[in-house]
Amino acid sequence: MDLRKLKTLIDLVSESNVSELEITEAEGKVRIVKSGGTVVQQYAPAPMAPAPAQPAGAAPVAELPAPAEPAGHVVKSPMVGTFYRASSPGAKAFAEVGSQVKEGETICIIEAMKILNEIEADKSGTVTRILGENGQAVEYGQPLFVIE
Repeated sequence: MDLRKLKTLIDLVSESNVSELEITEAEGKVRIVKSGGTVVQQYAPAPMAPAPAQPAGAAPVAELPAPAEPAGHVVKSPMVGTFYRASSPGAKAFAEVGSQVKEGETICIIEAMKILNEIEADKSGTVTRILGENGQAVEYGQPLFVIE
């Protein structure tokens, strides 16, 4: 990865509310984590060759099972940012468990780069689970709500 591009990414993370950024490109993967005001960078080059096969008689390596997808329609985060259930700290939450929501109705806010992005329900129904924690960082594609 180009050093100028890497420096720009580090500067963006250090100046924003984003606590962690991970980018995968053909030449490798970069992960930038901000902790306590300092930025820590990790770099893993792309693998050059496939992993060698296990020797005969070796015990197979156990793989972690993928987390189960919650039942019902899952509303996922469209971006990396900070998840908020209400428009301000003292305001009523946009959606609660048991709330009826309509397609296009705002159900939460994700703050990214100091911009508040309203996230809308992409299906009408009843909120059965809220998977995001108020004020916590969320990743792209992370499940936030279950609607049935």
